[in-house]
Amino acid sequence: MSNLNNTGYNNTGNCNTGNCNTGNCNTGDYNTGNRNTGDCNTGNRNTGYYNTGNRNTGYCNTTTPKIRLFNKDSNIDFGTDAEYKIYNTIAKYQKQLCEWVSASNMTDEEKEENTKWETTQGYLKINDLTCNGNDVTKEDEQYFRDLPNFNEEIFKTCTGIDLSNKTVIITVDGKNISISKEEFENIKAQFLGKGL
Repeated sequence: MSNLNNTGYNNTGNCNTGNCNTGNCNTGDYNTGNRNTGDCNTGNRNTGYYNTGNRNTGYCNTTTPKIRLFNKDSNIDFGTDAEYKIYNTIAKYQKQLCEWVSASNMTDEEKEENTKWETTQGYLKINDLTCNGNDVTKEDEQYFRDLPNFNEEIFKTCTGIDLSNKTVIITVDGKNISISKEEFENIKAQFLGKGL
């Protein structure tokens, strides 16, 4: 028996592309949970197999893992305000990967580079996702740097936001302090000028 918007077979749940699911929105098979891409999960949002916990990528897990940040485990739980703040703060600085440019808004150069623009009445423009970090507020930059396991290179690779030219981290009395490159250069010049 098939239900609402199932493309798989023998589903009692809705919106499944896999087969034999009683849960909803599964692409895997034999899931009783929801939104699973793996098979035989009773938990929700698993990409692994045979999990009763939620949000697992491996096999035979009964617990829900913490959020991983910068390739390491953190102490942050899924579905919490802390998770949503991470997402929303990064999203403020994200650019669209691509955007449709209609023929009436295309430049002559764009028309030259996209020879089928007349057929499609425009083209799909691929945007550069790199953000030099200058638009990031001081508060948000500090928030990013205070995230568990923060790694500047991983952050840039995953988000396109480059914070490397924005600040320098110095350690004073065991505490990391973020200062602008300009402030750092001024402090360095003062110390070097005194022969230290």
